Amino acid sequence: MAESESNTPEFSVSELAQSLKRTVEDAYGHVRVRGELGRVTIARSGHAYLDLKDDKAVIDGVMWKGLVSRLNFKPEEGLEVVCEGKLTTYPGRSKYQIIIERMEPAGAGALMALLEERKRKLAAEGLFEAARKRPIPFLPKVIGVITSPTGAVIRDILHRLDDRFPRHVLLWPVLVQGDQAATQIAAAIDGFNALDGASGIPRPDVLIVARGGGSVEDLWCFNEESVVRAAAASDIPLISAVGHETDTTLIDFAADRRAPTPTGAAEIAVPVRAELMQQVEGQGSRLKRGLARLVAHRMSEFKATARAFPTAQTLLGPSRQRLDLAATGLRPEALRRDIGIKAERLASFGQRLEAGAGRLSRAGNERVQAIGLRLGRASPQRQLERSREALTHLLRRVQRAGDQAIRLKQRDLNAIAGRHVLLGHESVLRRGFALVRNTEGHLVRSAKGIGGGERVSIQFADGRQEAVIENGQSQKPRSRPRKAVPSEKQGRLF
Repeated sequence: MAESESNTPEFSVSELAQSLKRTVEDAYGHVRVRGELGRVTIARSGHAYLDLKDDKAVIDGVMWKGLVSRLNFKPEEGLEVVCEGKLTTYPGRSKYQIIIERMEPAGAGALMALLEERKRKLAAEGLFEAARKRPIPFLPKVIGVITSPTGAVIRDILHRLDDRFPRHVLLWPVLVQGDQAATQIAAAIDGFNALDGASGIPRPDVLIVARGGGSVEDLWCFNEESVVRAAAASDIPLISAVGHETDTTLIDFAADRRAPTPTGAAEIAVPVRAELMQQVEGQGSRLKRGLARLVAHRMSEFKATARAFPTAQTLLGPSRQRLDLAATGLRPEALRRDIGIKAERLASFGQRLEAGAGRLSRAGNERVQAIGLRLGRASPQRQLERSREALTHLLRRVQRAGDQAIRLKQRDLNAIAGRHVLLGHESVLRRGFALVRNTEGHLVRSAKGIGGGERVSIQFADGRQEAVIENGQSQKPRSRPRKAVPSEKQGRLF
């Protein structure tokens, strides 16, 4: 079949691209454009690649390294500028762009102006006040994260939490860019605050609102009033981690803390577990050393104080000596002798008392008779009555004096008898002690005073038993030893 013939010229792709390039450059060889800078990228070569836009269109722009270095300001996203240059195409991508030869700022961009106006409005309402910001919990049990479930942000947060101090994380998935993003983010903040634990989902102790970097348009949802007001009204402490360190959104001002990156938010939320353990161990070691120093100091003080007090031997020495002297004077033989002397004195006193009473009675009678003789004619009956009354009174006095003297002597005698009973060996034996005598009847006062094989006599409170000393042990002859039962009534000698 024959080829179809056409009068339309045929171009290759390159020829058509170059033709378009020449056409655009000829028509727009020099243009002056006003717009807002969007994406601004400085390549390693030093060339600047940017977007010049308004509310309806976007034009790519390129500014070569030599011209960039001569700018007296730094091109930043959101800045409104006026650019001069020529329009051309890039055949490799079939795109047209403006080669910028001159750039100067034209004032704040429309978005930045809106952002500043909104910031002033919300600040005037007190939403950014430092006094209303809440402290972040030192070690939260549950962390709520509001971000996209598919991005690298959630992975970075979880990885950093695992490295520092693993915690329970609740993810509320939301869009972080686009028209519906602001509504979802505000709803997520309110939803976390509405949790009360009754539904089985624990209430977070801290919230993290996070997103990666992007342009002003990409991050604009975090500048919306609904998001800012939800962050300010949150009862749960909130950390904002939107964009990179140089990016700033209005939620950063309303949040309780701002993190430069999502990873930084995880670092703010929890401490480092290893550092805490090391700190606790250090504090424990310091506490042990402090206690050891305190004990040593108190022991030194106690020893210094103890040296200032007299020893037990010094305190008890005089008392022991007085006890030995008293015991020497209160031996049974001495007590018996003292009691005999006192009894003899008491009997002699009684005899003397009776003799005195007789003499006193006779003297009274003689006195009565003498009074009767002196009275002469006085009535004998009256004189006799008076004499009897005087004699009776005198006898009563003598009797009272004698009774009192006898009671005093009896009290002294009872006291001596009591001491004899208390300190006598019979009382000691009743308290569980025993007297050991050798075959000659002498007391054995020391274990060294008797050897093995000798017979001894052991006197108890209720009788006496014979025993033989064998191998330093005392045994009763011809009788089986009985197991000693301790007496609950047995006391101490002193």
